[in-house]
Amino acid sequence: MNTQTQIQVAISTLASAFAPLDCHILAARKGSFSFTIVDNAGIAKHSQRLYPGQYSADSLEQVIAKARQSLSA
Repeated sequence: MNTQTQIQVAISTLASAFAPLDCHILAARKGSFSFTIVDNAGIAKHSQRLYPGQYSADSLEQVIAKARQSLSA
Protein backbone atom coordinates (compact mmCIF):
# COMPACT_ATOMS: atom_id res chain seq x y z
CA MET A 1 0.00 0.00 0.00
CA ASN A 2 1.46 3.36 -0.97
CA THR A 3 1.75 6.34 1.36
CA GLN A 4 -1.18 8.25 -0.17
CA THR A 5 -3.49 5.26 0.32
CA GLN A 6 -2.25 4.80 3.90
CA ILE A 7 -2.96 8.48 4.62
CA GLN A 8 -6.47 8.19 3.22
CA VAL A 9 -7.19 5.11 5.34
CA ALA A 10 -5.76 6.80 8.45
CA ILE A 11 -7.86 9.93 7.86
CA SER A 12 -11.00 7.85 7.43
CA THR A 13 -10.22 5.87 10.58
CA LEU A 14 -9.64 9.05 12.60
CA ALA A 15 -12.86 10.66 11.36
CA SER A 16 -14.84 7.55 12.32
CA ALA A 17 -13.15 7.20 15.70
CA PHE A 18 -14.03 10.71 16.87
CA ALA A 19 -17.53 11.12 15.44
CA PRO A 20 -19.68 13.10 16.20
CA LEU A 21 -16.80 15.55 16.75
CA ASP A 22 -15.21 16.94 13.60
CA CYS A 23 -11.75 15.76 12.62
CA HIS A 24 -10.00 18.43 10.54
CA ILE A 25 -7.01 17.41 8.48
CA LEU A 26 -4.31 20.04 8.11
CA ALA A 27 -0.95 20.35 6.40
CA ALA A 28 -0.91 17.03 4.56
CA ARG A 29 2.53 16.91 2.96
CA LYS A 30 5.66 14.81 2.61
CA GLY A 31 3.96 11.72 3.99
CA SER A 32 2.68 13.31 7.19
CA PHE A 33 -0.38 15.29 8.22
CA SER A 34 -1.90 17.03 11.21
CA PHE A 35 -5.35 16.38 12.54
CA THR A 36 -7.40 18.48 14.93
CA ILE A 37 -10.47 17.33 16.82
CA VAL A 38 -13.04 20.12 17.02
CA ASP A 39 -16.19 20.16 19.16
CA ASN A 40 -19.65 21.34 18.06
CA ALA A 41 -18.86 24.91 19.10
CA GLY A 42 -15.81 24.98 16.80
CA ILE A 43 -13.28 24.79 19.61
CA ALA A 44 -10.16 22.71 18.99
CA LYS A 45 -9.88 19.99 21.62
CA HIS A 46 -6.83 18.03 20.44
CA SER A 47 -4.24 18.44 17.71
CA GLN A 48 -1.47 16.12 16.61
CA ARG A 49 0.83 15.42 13.66
CA LEU A 50 1.08 11.89 12.32
CA TYR A 51 4.09 10.47 10.49
CA PRO A 52 4.29 7.41 8.21
CA GLY A 53 5.24 5.05 11.06
CA GLN A 54 1.98 5.88 12.80
CA TYR A 55 -0.34 4.81 9.95
CA SER A 56 -0.36 1.10 10.75
CA ALA A 57 -3.47 -0.23 12.48
CA ASP A 58 -1.70 -0.85 15.82
CA SER A 59 0.04 2.53 15.92
CA LEU A 60 -3.10 4.36 14.82
CA GLU A 61 -5.09 2.70 17.61
CA GLN A 62 -2.51 4.00 20.09
CA VAL A 63 -2.84 7.51 18.64
CA ILE A 64 -6.64 7.29 18.94
CA ALA A 65 -6.43 6.03 22.53
CA LYS A 66 -4.10 8.88 23.56
CA ALA A 67 -6.29 11.47 21.83
CA ARG A 68 -9.43 10.09 23.56
CA GLN A 69 -7.62 10.26 26.88
CA SER A 70 -6.68 13.85 26.13
CA LEU A 71 -10.29 14.68 25.26
CA SER A 72 -11.63 13.21 28.47
CA ALA A 73 -9.12 15.03 30.70
